[in-house]
Amino acid sequence: MHAHTITMADYTSVDVPSELPVWERSTVTCKNYTSLSGLPPIAVSLTSGPAGAVSTHTPDVCYPGSGYKTVKAPRKETIDLADGTKATYLVADFEHRTSSSYVRQRVRWAWSTGGAWDVPNNPRFAYLQESELFKLYIVTAHSTELTDKPDTDTPAIKEFVTTALTQYGKLVKTK
Repeated sequence: MHAHTITMADYTSVDVPSELPVWERSTVTCKNYTSLSGLPPIAVSLTSGPAGAVSTHTPDVCYPGSGYKTVKAPRKETIDLADGTKATYLVADFEHRTSSSYVRQRVRWAWSTGGAWDVPNNPRFAYLQESELFKLYIVTAHSTELTDKPDTDTPAIKEFVTTALTQYGKLVKTK
């Protein structure tokens, strides 16, 4: 699963070192996706390992701990996937400002044990009995100018999120 590259449009990927902490026997892989045709760049991170380690350290905790301000609190979104299933994930916006720079990111994340991506109210307890848990992050640069509705992703980003959740969901099912 960690070697998987999402296939969509003309996106290509580059592996990048993870800045996420690795607990117990967890594995983290990160890829940056770029497009020659001008589709938005996207970062994807997959973490797998023991449920206790993977269910914690979520963006709503780690981003503020790294100096980001939460601009839009996490909210659930549910989408229809290409295989006829649904995926639910959390999405939140974070920004980091200094005197000379400004970065705003939209982060989406969800967990899975058997193909379906979900966001239980208390993941640590919901997945307590699972031997292996997967957590997927999909991160994009974001500003309110990207769309006429600040809480809405562009069609290209929506397509990438749907594709990523579908492709990784199929891989989790076969584990």
